[in-house]
Amino acid sequence: MRVLLIGANGYIGRFVADRLLADPAVQLTALGRGDDADVRFDLATGSPGALTRFLDAVHPGVVVNCAGATRGGARELTRHNTVAVATVCEALRRSGCGARLVQIGCSSEYGPSQPGSSTAEDAVPRPGGPYGVSKLAATELVLGSGLDAVVLRVFSPAGPGTPAGSPLGRLAEAMRRAMQSGDGELKLGGLGAQRDFIDVRDVARAVHAASLSAAQGVINIGSGRAVRLRDAAAILARVAGYGGALHELDSPGVHAPHAMHAAHSPHLRPTIGHPRSADPEHHAAPVAFPYPDGCGSWQQADVRTARDRLGWRPRINLEESLADIWMEAACRI
Repeated sequence: MRVLLIGANGYIGRFVADRLLADPAVQLTALGRGDDADVRFDLATGSPGALTRFLDAVHPGVVVNCAGATRGGARELTRHNTVAVATVCEALRRSGCGARLVQIGCSSEYGPSQPGSSTAEDAVPRPGGPYGVSKLAATELVLGSGLDAVVLRVFSPAGPGTPAGSPLGRLAEAMRRAMQSGDGELKLGGLGAQRDFIDVRDVARAVHAASLSAAQGVINIGSGRAVRLRDAAAILARVAGYGGALHELDSPGVHAPHAMHAAHSPHLRPTIGHPRSADPEHHAAPVAFPYPDGCGSWQQADVRTARDRLGWRPRINLEESLADIWMEAACRI
């Protein structure tokens, strides 16, 4: 099976490439903007005609699209997440290759959900920001294209390669700085959000399974369990061996009513944001980091469809994901 992978150098794309390369039945061709891609092509600016000519030459059986942008203004997000997918769909319609499309979507397409609920694929999407809107538009393009296509709505990916600017990446970096400076106290803000974290390697397994399946439509890829970011902080502290106190700052100007020692309390209720500062003003008004996906305080996936239609289940637990995030953070100078 020949697979064309778009976005092989991205966070998810790198692990998808590794997974597909490990399958001896797969012949992989990588298309992207980087110099190390097999074929250089920018989806955001390239024409459908040019991509069609390449598809006809390579004749893949499956096209996996992991490309996209997570940051930027509405125009940039639309260009990289929506216009790019329109280009892929149009090129596949014009091409004679008849390839199956596996599109990487995201849970931000759903927007906020009711605390305690599990979001299934038939939930009405209500994205809470331009990123979710741009990804939802891409999903609608794929579903309306008439192609043999599946969209994997990935919840909150974690594990090796987690971007330093993500909530878990910022948490690891704040802890690294505290340990490096010998700071026995870490004040953290904005950890009340609960998210469904899924290891990026499990996401890659889902992409592989979707490539081989006949499943169409939307399929959620998550762990099926929401975890508070403060509980993730507690796990990370334990993994890192951080023995200082973590203070949770639930809102600007309000100190946590308690502090707990990270190394001895697996049920710690911490908060992420800032290492201790000598500036008393800073202590008085910490800035909380809202979870940046427009999904409010709660998200949890209903993953029964992935189990039933892909034969897929998550294998890697959050502690292992966080240990890998910490290993990368600890190696930074």
